Amino acid sequence: MVAPPNFEEGQSTYRPPRFNGQYYGWWKTRMHDFIMAEYSELWDVICDGPYVPTKKVGYPLETVTKNRKEYNDADRKAVKKNFRTKKVLEALQIAHEGNTQVKQSKIDLITTEYEIFRMKDDESIQDMHTRFTSIINELHSLGESIPRNKHVRKILSILPSSWESKVNAITEPKDL
Repeated sequence: MVAPPNFEEGQSTYRPPRFNGQYYGWWKTRMHDFIMAEYSELWDVICDGPYVPTKKVGYPLETVTKNRKEYNDADRKAVKKNFRTKKVLEALQIAHEGNTQVKQSKIDLITTEYEIFRMKDDESIQDMHTRFTSIINELHSLGESIPRNKHVRKILSILPSSWESKVNAITEPKDL
């Protein structure tokens, strides 16, 4: 699998690969490998969900959750695996989103980038759309969403004057 062009990544086994919004397949494979290297059984918890110790009681037999005092060694080991998985996932979240303050700063920065977004003079529509989609995806990954109709209005408002007839043809019948 070929690494994305111009990709910079630390060579640490303690830091997960960063996802930049592109090359998802490459990142997914690297992330799987990172988690498997940390502790292969964590992947089972991610895929199957956390282990909840249970016991059978009553007649007819009914399955109920055990109290912590009733855990045996196997239960403790499985619950420890749950917490270890949670720790890894939280570390990934912090690595990719940062803490609340950092996350809000990122949202503010990307929102500003969205607001001042313009089509470059020598840029094709496809390239402009790719840049725009990247900004939208970054905001979405941070939990900030902008309604689709605002995206459409934004794109239509930044098109060069040579596109004016097409913009009018789109906006007038749709009453945007």
